[in-house]
Amino acid sequence: MTLAVSLTLAFSLSMDAFAASLGKGVALRRPSVSEAVRIGAYFGAFEFSLPLVGWALGSVFAGSIEAVDHWIAFLLLLVVGGRMSWHALAGGGGSAKDGPARHASSALVLAALATSIDATAVGVTLRFMAVEVVTTVVLIGAVTFAMASGGVMVGRAVGARLGRWAEFAGGVGLIAIGTRILIQHTAAG
Repeated sequence: MTLAVSLTLAFSLSMDAFAASLGKGVALRRPSVSEAVRIGAYFGAFEFSLPLVGWALGSVFAGSIEAVDHWIAFLLLLVVGGRMSWHALAGGGGSAKDGPARHASSALVLAALATSIDATAVGVTLRFMAVEVVTTVVLIGAVTFAMASGGVMVGRAVGARLGRWAEFAGGVGLIAIGTRILIQHTAAG
């Protein structure tokens, strides 16, 4: 696998984390760079770790992971996205100024896991390819870290103008991503 292919894989896997981090940035009351880095670290760590888990499991559990990864991702994204959308509609404040200064670690773990679950299946496929696994997963983690950190800051700028509607759209976007994953996997199977 060439470096270009590894980078393409890294950017593809980081898109869900970018979308989720936009919503995280919108929901916060003026997120700081340190909070953006913190959120990026959660997403990057999961995107780095789960392909390694998939690679290690290899062919032993490939069928089991592939059979349910889309349902797990769908349900987690539905819960996270639904919660974001509900919070935006119920809040009624019109902006993120009433939001928390920092997201709870448990919420970040759930969001990072939900957006990274497909990376486990990708890791399984890496097991069967002639690839430098360490280089590839480091790229995946680093790109996801950068995209998620940047997404929080973009969400910060958007949130100042669009408030709860941007948070609602972010939640709906996560639900749409989960639905897309579910449809793609069930249509292929």
